[in-house]
Amino acid sequence: MLESLERNLLTPIPLCFVLGLICTRIHGGIKIPKELYLSIAIFLLMSIGFIGGHELAHEYHEHGVSTIWKPALATLILGCVTPITSYLVLHYVGRLSIADSAGIAAHYGSTSAVTYAVANSFVEQTQHPANSFLPTLVTILECPGIAIALVLGAALSARERAAKAAATGRPARESKLGEALYEVMTGQSILLMAGLLVIGFISTLFMDPKGFQPFYDFFQSKGMLFRGLLCIFLLEMGLVAGERLGDLVKVGPFLVAFGILMPLVHGFLGVYLGHLAGLNLGGCTVLGAIVASASYIAAPPAVRLTLPEANPTLSITAALAITFPFNIAFGIPIYFEMAKWVGAT
Repeated sequence: MLESLERNLLTPIPLCFVLGLICTRIHGGIKIPKELYLSIAIFLLMSIGFIGGHELAHEYHEHGVSTIWKPALATLILGCVTPITSYLVLHYVGRLSIADSAGIAAHYGSTSAVTYAVANSFVEQTQHPANSFLPTLVTILECPGIAIALVLGAALSARERAAKAAATGRPARESKLGEALYEVMTGQSILLMAGLLVIGFISTLFMDPKGFQPFYDFFQSKGMLFRGLLCIFLLEMGLVAGERLGDLVKVGPFLVAFGILMPLVHGFLGVYLGHLAGLNLGGCTVLGAIVASASYIAAPPAVRLTLPEANPTLSITAALAITFPFNIAFGIPIYFEMAKWVGAT
């Protein structure tokens, strides 16, 4: 375990995140231009999707759908389970409101593409690369959790508002659930990853290999470009998370504990179901990491549309200042050890 932690922490990618945290706390002068940060985010999402489509095409060409349908089904089940378990814990144990519970659950039901990239880099360094179709699972996991949490929150909030309206005689506010789901499905992360996955899949099947190679070299996650840009992105995430550390006082000890313990529970579920679905050691680790992660890109605008009464400080602070740093520093090695414990090879 200590060896896995050391292997993860003492590498440039997580250390850049730590540098960002430190810089913010000492009021350092590092600033990443917003345009550069957004451009890097676009590249990372495109790369994950494109290489995922390329590897999926190879998998389909050699084995058809026989090797991917079980992991895909397991991922879909996880995407449905995690927002419900999160909501139940937040509402009934943490005593948070319906809107706040559903809003946070939407973040924890979705996934973080950056956590995937870091986890994938970790398993490659351990000489246990994940199954080639893992980016497909990232795309599958992105939507269901947000949708289920929003439907749950909107339905329960509407019932609560209707009861209050009946008592006060004032009309109840209508939920914008349909608009929020459209926002999720057409958001940048979904469109880029799903779109580039299709492009990578089609290009691999129909392009001449020599013509395809330059695109593969540009997008591949093992390349210098991807890892270098990921370091810059993690530096920016460290700066942003550092600014949010002050909000930990506002969210309280329960949400801090939730932001650490719930990912461990979800991570174990991801590792175990991944093992049952036939994923290798690296694949189980990465699936556990993405199931344990929380969205801070796709979820916030959707939650804002459907549940405007939800407090964004709670959800964003939990996802970005608690769960994301925990997963980057400690979570990924823990999921790796979990995968070994359940028997993944």
